[in-house]
Amino acid sequence: MPESIVATAPAATLTPVVSVKPVVLPAPGRGEDLRVRVSAPATGHDLPVIVFSHGYGWSMDGYAPLADFWAARGFVVLQPTHLDSRTLGLPADDPRTPRIWRFRVEDMKRVIDGLDLLEASVPGLEGRLDRGRVAVAGHSWGAQTASVLLGARVLDSAGVPGEDMSDPRVSAGVLLAAPGRGGDDLSPFAAEHFPFMNPSFDDMTAPVLVVAGDRDQSALTVRGPEWFTDPYVLSPAGKSLLTLFGAEHSLGGIPGYGVAETTDESPERVALVQQFTWAFLRSALHPGDTAWSAARSVLEEDPEPLGEVRSK
Repeated sequence: MPESIVATAPAATLTPVVSVKPVVLPAPGRGEDLRVRVSAPATGHDLPVIVFSHGYGWSMDGYAPLADFWAARGFVVLQPTHLDSRTLGLPADDPRTPRIWRFRVEDMKRVIDGLDLLEASVPGLEGRLDRGRVAVAGHSWGAQTASVLLGARVLDSAGVPGEDMSDPRVSAGVLLAAPGRGGDDLSPFAAEHFPFMNPSFDDMTAPVLVVAGDRDQSALTVRGPEWFTDPYVLSPAGKSLLTLFGAEHSLGGIPGYGVAETTDESPERVALVQQFTWAFLRSALHPGDTAWSAARSVLEEDPEPLGEVRSK
């Protein structure tokens, strides 16, 4: 996937990135104030925002291959550290543990609430954010977190949708290796330990790109890799699905450079994810922008593609 896909877009010129961490947001009732990493292009105005939710155990320091790429090409990337982060060392018997999925969603909303403080924390960033163009993204558990802000709802044991925790300030999203349907599709271990992993995507109406690996075998489900396509298959129109050939849960290595948890290391796959996620969000937040259609055209014309795209 050549760099020219993003290089041809007006806002895609590579820009030095300024990153500040931790910016601390007060979080009453959480037990820990919320720590956030802010990465922003050093120049440019009317900058759209991506709030990124990390996977289980990670922190604001993870996912540099995505955060660096997006920020260098015109996005302000905000990365909260959720309570399940290994950097916090929350014990399994902590009373907050059963509600961490809700704290995660609240963390994302708190970040959007705190845009003024976050903007002011980076020298030279003040006045340069476009608050009308906010997207969410996440990987694995973080993708489920992001999906809730986009309209997904957690079903109770009777299959009744729970509280609507969507956020009207969020215009689009990217879900990377997002968990699929719950109920009988969960493994016994997942059903016992993660009862909240039972989403309904019926009300996820915002534009969303779902990214899944066709070799992502998970211990959380009795199904195969197609489980990770559920957020696309079971949601309303206005969605796209990028399926990566040969990719496992790390999608080639998006959590970080050379990290041990990457079982399918592939710089080429990571580059594809970088550019397709950038292109999708660029076009979703800027109607009329051609980055997404250009990326799709290049992939479709590739004689040996690394993946395929479907849309509905």
